[in-house]
Amino acid sequence: MRELLVFAGREDAEEVAETLGEWFPALGVPRVVRETLAGEDDAEDAQWIVVVAGLDEAALLKVDELVERYEGWRETE
Repeated sequence: MRELLVFAGREDAEEVAETLGEWFPALGVPRVVRETLAGEDDAEDAQWIVVVAGLDEAALLKVDELVERYEGWRETE
């Protein structure tokens, strides 16, 4: 399963990705992608997503606290 950490701003997503890379070195720095919706013309409202996988429940609790600090949310895919 992958976790999608969703943020409104690119800077927030990049800071979270860097922090996760420091916290969980085995993962490396997670990938940051821009949300794209089929037929969506207005990219200004597209959100930024940090993609992570392979975290246990204890790690996800720590991730949730970080994501909340940046006013984002986590979705499981």
